[in-house]
Amino acid sequence: MANIITFCHVYQALKLKDFNSARAQRRMAPAPRGRQRRQTPPKPAAVLVLLYPELDGRLHIVLTLRSSNLRGHGGQVSFPGGRQDPEDGSLAATALRETCEEVGLCSDEIRVMGELPRFYIPPSHYDVYPIVARYDSIPVFDLNPAEVAEVFSFALEDLLDPRRKHEEQRRIRGYKARIPYYDVKGHKVWGATAIMLSELEGCCGRRRRRMSCWHCPDRRQDFAVWSACADVY
Repeated sequence: MANIITFCHVYQALKLKDFNSARAQRRMAPAPRGRQRRQTPPKPAAVLVLLYPELDGRLHIVLTLRSSNLRGHGGQVSFPGGRQDPEDGSLAATALRETCEEVGLCSDEIRVMGELPRFYIPPSHYDVYPIVARYDSIPVFDLNPAEVAEVFSFALEDLLDPRRKHEEQRRIRGYKARIPYYDVKGHKVWGATAIMLSELEGCCGRRRRRMSCWHCPDRRQDFAVWSACADVY
């Protein structure tokens, strides 16, 4: 159990001060990446990077396969999420609402842990905010078939396995591109989702190497990390 990535590791990873986010993103980014920013401001959106413990104690990440009928990114693997609505009180609220609408997980027991840096997606012109959250039991999903064809999960530690990473050549909008991807249960996870996973991989892997969760901060200094450490016991 010593090598398992815990919620405590994830809390600590999200607080790293000197982590090179851009370098982690580049590892799984298509090259060349695509169009540059447009003149109009990007639209805000949020996705939920949901972690939960499986029966073997390992944390799993929830992903969805988008319906092939969707106009944007149909048939691709993604996190639950979407565009921010005016009535959403925050980007975390956007990610939680979209998760409820897409996969039917609407529980108040989903606890936001933090977020990864904002990420710009050129084709859709979105600024995406990845919201990292925990759910302390195995989730039961009720899919919206208009948006989601499948929901699946894989172990967070599998991100650190180099055998999961591959690349191929594709022509995208007339240009030849190198496409890195994660092989997850027969799905090729690429593009924005792979880039965000690469960032999570980098910060979690680095935190696990540098600091043991058995050395927790004082609860008055950082209650979120302290409580996550307590959950490990």
